[in-house]
Amino acid sequence: MKHTFKITIILVFLFLLTQLTGLGVISQYVTIESVVESKEVLRDGEIVIEEVLVEKQNWNALPYDIERPQVEERGSYVAIIVSILIATLLALVLIKFEAKVLWKIWFFLSVWFTMSIAFNAFAIQLFAVLIALVFAFLKTFKDNVYVHNFTELFIYGGLAVIFIPILTLKTMFILLLLISLYDMYAVWKSKHMIKMAKFQTKLRLFAGLLVPYGKNKMAILGGGDLGFPLLFTGVIFKMQGWEALWIILGTTISLGLLLYFSQKNKFYPAMPFISLGCVFGYVLTLLF
Repeated sequence: MKHTFKITIILVFLFLLTQLTGLGVISQYVTIESVVESKEVLRDGEIVIEEVLVEKQNWNALPYDIERPQVEERGSYVAIIVSILIATLLALVLIKFEAKVLWKIWFFLSVWFTMSIAFNAFAIQLFAVLIALVFAFLKTFKDNVYVHNFTELFIYGGLAVIFIPILTLKTMFILLLLISLYDMYAVWKSKHMIKMAKFQTKLRLFAGLLVPYGKNKMAILGGGDLGFPLLFTGVIFKMQGWEALWIILGTTISLGLLLYFSQKNKFYPAMPFISLGCVFGYVLTLLF
């Protein structure tokens, strides 16, 4: 086991809480509307028009006049992959030149932006943006593990509601495959993901869950390992409603198994295993 049993349980529990909180944020941006539609049906050999009550799912507009990406659903994974590659390249440049101030500014603005969207699901815009500002400041400039992990619960929900309306199940499977391959390459081959993680934890500005323990030990789980399974969960929620909870069960189990069977002092790409958890959860939605 990579970490102690207690720390493993804490990390898995925080992952579960992040997924549940994120799904809660997503659900607040969806409005179910009952609409009467006319439908042709065959009755006694004749085609008749019947009015049926159907439920339509409408995605609420994002706050602060934020526009969702204007891309087609079938090609949305391309835009996301390109965005990730650009962000990774920028991050590596900042790390190479140890641009700590720029990193802090980028980190602060990203946290404020995503948390403002997440908090807006439960509060009026002005209060949401102000409370997000306070937490973004504390997370960036005050070294407090409790504030750090609390904010992580909301960040990915705020990010997910931007992209879920333009994602389909097919594009999500493609995205998970590509991200899993990239994660394996970045951890096992190029190792730049390890370099990024060490730089972030050194600055205490880590995108992801962070649980310190023992003497200078730390259990971490990257932001991508939290965000991508939530995107998949959100797409299933868009299609099948609260059956999306099966996805959260599948990803939580897969992460728990990875942490349980992993070895000390070794780095592992979590996304391939979490992606398998997404597939397992999706199978459960079909069975139950």
